[in-house]
Amino acid sequence: MQLALFDLDNTLLCGDSDFAWAEFLIGKGVLAEAAQRAKNRKFMADYEAGTLDMDEFLTFQLAPLAAHPRATLEVWHDEFMATKARPMISEAARAKVEEHQRAGHLCALVTATNSFVTGPIAREFGIAHLIATIPACGQGAFTGKARGIPAFQAGKVTRVEDWLEAQGLYWGSFTDTWFYSDSHNDLPLLEKVHHPVAVNPDARLARIAAERGWETMTLC
Repeated sequence: MQLALFDLDNTLLCGDSDFAWAEFLIGKGVLAEAAQRAKNRKFMADYEAGTLDMDEFLTFQLAPLAAHPRATLEVWHDEFMATKARPMISEAARAKVEEHQRAGHLCALVTATNSFVTGPIAREFGIAHLIATIPACGQGAFTGKARGIPAFQAGKVTRVEDWLEAQGLYWGSFTDTWFYSDSHNDLPLLEKVHHPVAVNPDARLARIAAERGWETMTLC
């Protein structure tokens, strides 16, 4: 049995779905432009620097979900997929996922971005398993809080292991494992697999990949 794990933002997507979703809401007038755009850019810079305060970020990221009915959010997301998300998907990214699927590998998307934003994107790739930060719900509406451990940094390893255990599997169940990522924030999971692959890597990950002889590629 073989396992292929894929990061999403700047890996399978030629861009960041978190950032793009916030910018989309700003463009629709749902979020105030000046303050929200500044925060959005600050969080992106913090993420790239490896200094992101995940609790603070999730408060920002999940607040719009709690402020609007689920039906309205779904309509907006359909528009977001058509105008923002699908244009960020390259043929090379689709082909890489399909390569593993054709080989019969167990595939999962593993992303810090919340599952409301990323669920339709996983389905667009035909990836059945999504391991993402989970926005909490109550009485059919989002609460603005996260449920459980965010799928971020070492949390990705924990969430993947929980997912495997729920299926009666563990790392030793696989003869080969892959993880594709662009970010040094994903080093904990990259270091768990047999085949870590740096995709469109940031400067720190590119340096580490070169030092350790990891495969490097671009999907954009």
